[in-house]
Amino acid sequence: MLTLRQIEIIRAIMVTGTVNGAADLLNVSAPGISRAMKHAEGLLGLRLFSRQHGRYVPTHAARDVFAQMQDVFRKIEDLNFAIGRVRSGANSVFSFASVSSISQAVLPGAIARLRSAYPDLMMKLDVLKIEEAIDYLLLKKGEMVALSYKLDHPALLFQQLAPCSLVALVPADHALAKRKSVTVPMLLDHPLIGFDPGDPYGAHIARPFLEAGRTLDLAIQARYAHTVIGLVAKKLGVAVIDAFSVAGGTPPGVVKLPLDPPSRFMTYVATNADAPPSNYAESLIDFLRAEAKAVSAAKG
Repeated sequence: MLTLRQIEIIRAIMVTGTVNGAADLLNVSAPGISRAMKHAEGLLGLRLFSRQHGRYVPTHAARDVFAQMQDVFRKIEDLNFAIGRVRSGANSVFSFASVSSISQAVLPGAIARLRSAYPDLMMKLDVLKIEEAIDYLLLKKGEMVALSYKLDHPALLFQQLAPCSLVALVPADHALAKRKSVTVPMLLDHPLIGFDPGDPYGAHIARPFLEAGRTLDLAIQARYAHTVIGLVAKKLGVAVIDAFSVAGGTPPGVVKLPLDPPSRFMTYVATNADAPPSNYAESLIDFLRAEAKAVSAAKG
């Protein structure tokens, strides 16, 4: 039985008409081509070529063999073409999700890296609340969810991304705006905008207040980070928010300040334990981790 390499060598001789031409085409030595051709002829029990005017011409007996070889090569070319399309993401739809905070700046950077790796990949992104992630993954609406909280569910797997710090947001003309950092008591002297402390993300925000022995008394409660940022910009109060939500910068009229003492929490990627992640998902997880760590390491 001929190997694919032997078929490749025979075809190269057929295409170029000479041993030297075949050697140049395959970037190997001419003696190696000659030996491989003779070995193939011995295996087949056929003389594949005759020399005419210095060129190798397929013999009449070998023409049917060459026709089959051409079919083999067309199949190989089709396979390589299909593999190339898979590598670039063509005809594939990669569905994934993120909570709002990670979707603001960290996820777009990771998606940009994914687009470079898979230029033809079609993507579908959903922004979810943390509690929506379970149904999203178990119903296989998407492959993965970037989360700011680790849920307790036996059918989900979690990988750490990077730690994220909490920061304070105040209006630019606020009495606290020129400080290098702020404490929880300082913030509580002003109307506070925030999140429901009963949901997982809100619990992260509430923790520094509870650790300081203070009650989180919200003047305005909102659901999403971008809403809180907009309310601070309108001078309706101050807020504590995760640094990822403002990693791309704050809007005009809003100042970001570190908390004193610092408060941090871990972020995660969740996947369905019964559905191994695709190459696209594995790549995006790597890119998310790199982007998240870069943002986490940045000052302020």
